Amino acid sequence: MPPADDIQRQLVAAWQLMNGRREAMRLLDVSADGFWNSFFAILVAMPVLVVGWVPLANAAFPDSTISERIGVMVRIAMVDIGAWVLPIVVLALVARHIGIRDRFVHFVVASNWGSALFAWFMLPASLLRLVFPGTDELALVLSLGIFLASLVLSWRLTNASLEKGPGVASGVFGAMLLASLLVLFALQDLLGVAPVQ
Repeated sequence: MPPADDIQRQLVAAWQLMNGRREAMRLLDVSADGFWNSFFAILVAMPVLVVGWVPLANAAFPDSTISERIGVMVRIAMVDIGAWVLPIVVLALVARHIGIRDRFVHFVVASNWGSALFAWFMLPASLLRLVFPGTDELALVLSLGIFLASLVLSWRLTNASLEKGPGVASGVFGAMLLASLLVLFALQDLLGVAPVQ
């Protein structure tokens, strides 16, 4: 795992990119090591992801044992991590054909660290569900607001990291969002962890 100072620098850079500061790309490590190290962002996001998985497992299987709920959480983890990583794999396969091969590493590094931030942005809603189980509607409204804000920030990060203009950024952003949703739904169905209604 990268040193804490490096992680902090990458997270700050991702936040600055979301706020339109393109010069923050210089703070990101876009070397080969930096590319692979950016996937440690999943571990950075893991604590808050777990906070979100617990109430989902409890609500989906209220009469299950602790070990069964842990099994459910492992399946939810596979869904979330698959929805994070598999669209990147697909993008790697098509990057040359859509004209972003030269910015692919920049995008992935920025996107991975940005995704860790987005996970932490969801912490208030996740804690609300975990600590106050009867507040599902309020947590849903809060989650939706954070999600919509995250979409805007994610588009800005995509635009800043690709440096190909708003049209290309919108295409890549839309395709990655769609791919993430398709993977999410497919894995939920495959692993039997459909979202709680």
